[in-house]
Amino acid sequence: MKQKPSPAILLLADGHVFRGHSFGQTGTTTGEICFNTGMTGYQEVFTDPSYTGQVLIMNMVHIGNYGVKPTDVESNAVKIRGLIGRNLEERFSRYQATDSLDAYLKANNIVAIDDVDTRALVAHVRTKGAMNCIISSEIDDVATLQSMLDACPNMDGLDLATGASTTTVYELGDVNSPIKVSVLDFGIKQHILQCMVDRGVHVRVHPAQTPIETLKAFNPTGYFISNGPGDPAAMPYAVTTIKAVLAENKPTFGICLGHQLLALANDIPTFKMHHGHRGLNHPVKNVITGKSEITTQNHGFGVDPEAVKQHPNVEITHVNLNDGSIEGIRLKNKPAFSVQYHPESTPGPHDSRYLFDDFVAMMQSV
Repeated sequence: MKQKPSPAILLLADGHVFRGHSFGQTGTTTGEICFNTGMTGYQEVFTDPSYTGQVLIMNMVHIGNYGVKPTDVESNAVKIRGLIGRNLEERFSRYQATDSLDAYLKANNIVAIDDVDTRALVAHVRTKGAMNCIISSEIDDVATLQSMLDACPNMDGLDLATGASTTTVYELGDVNSPIKVSVLDFGIKQHILQCMVDRGVHVRVHPAQTPIETLKAFNPTGYFISNGPGDPAAMPYAVTTIKAVLAENKPTFGICLGHQLLALANDIPTFKMHHGHRGLNHPVKNVITGKSEITTQNHGFGVDPEAVKQHPNVEITHVNLNDGSIEGIRLKNKPAFSVQYHPESTPGPHDSRYLFDDFVAMMQSV
C-alpha cells in the first residue's frame, strides 16, 4: 500500500504560501521561481544547465508518467534547484524507462513539491514577475523559511556560468574534419554539440574563462558561444573574450546566453525580463525570410530592443511573436549571428535547426 505523502510548503518572496506534498528528496531548497510551458521533455529540461539556480514549475498537469532513461539528458546531472508540479507521478508506462521520476530526483538530491495548484501559481508569477522562493518538506514554520529565503541571492548580477561550465577541455567529432569550432562553454547543452557533430564539425569545448589565445590555438574555422545560466552583465570576462573573437573575423554563432553576450560585446545592453520565456511552443518570426518557427526557449534575460535598432552594425533577424522581444541578431560588418532561443530543440520541434546548417555553410565559404 502506498504511503501517505508527507506535507511540503512553498513560500514565495512576496509572502504567498502554497501547500502540497513532498516528492523527491526530503529537504529544503531555494532559488528563482520560473515556469516551463512544455508538455513533454521534462528530463531534458531538468538537466539543462541554463536552469542552474532556478526552482521550476512545470505547467503540464502530469509530469513523470513516462519515467526517465539515461539518454534523455542535456548534461551529466539534474540542474534545477527544485521542482513544483500539480501531479508528479511515481508510476510510469514507457517500457524504455529505467526509473521513476521520484527515484531520479532522490538520486540527484532534488527537493520537489506536488499537489500544488500550478495554474494559480503560474498566473501569479506571470502577474508579479520572477522572484525567489523556498520549498521545504522538513520545515513548516513560515517565519523560519522566510529568514532562509531572505539569504537567497537574486539572479540579477549573478554569474552562474562559470560554475555550469566544463572544467576541462574536451573534443567531439571527426578529428580529420576540415571544419573546426572552438566552443566557449557557459553551460552548454549536449544536443547543441551533437547538432554540430552531426554536420561533420570537429569541436573543442573550453571552460568559460578561457582566453582568446587558447581558443585560437585550435586553429578553428569558427567560434561558438554557448547557452548558460545567470546574468550576462555579470560576465565582463566573457565580453572581453568575445570582442577578441570578433576581431578574428571568423564565423561566430551564439545561442541564448551566447546571444546576450554577443550583444554586450557590441555595446548593446541586456535586461532582466519580467518572468522570462521557457517552453517548447514559443512562436518566432524570421524577419529575413518572413517565415515563422515554433521554438524551444529558456531565458530570463533579454537584449535591449531599442539599442539594437539604433546600432549601425547590428540588424534584427528574429522577433518573438508573443511580445515582440529580440530573438536573433546578426552583425553587418562581421560574420557573426546569434539567436535567443534553442534551435537544437531537445525537447521541442526542429523548425530552427537550419541555423546549424547556416553556420556550417558560413564556415565552408571562408
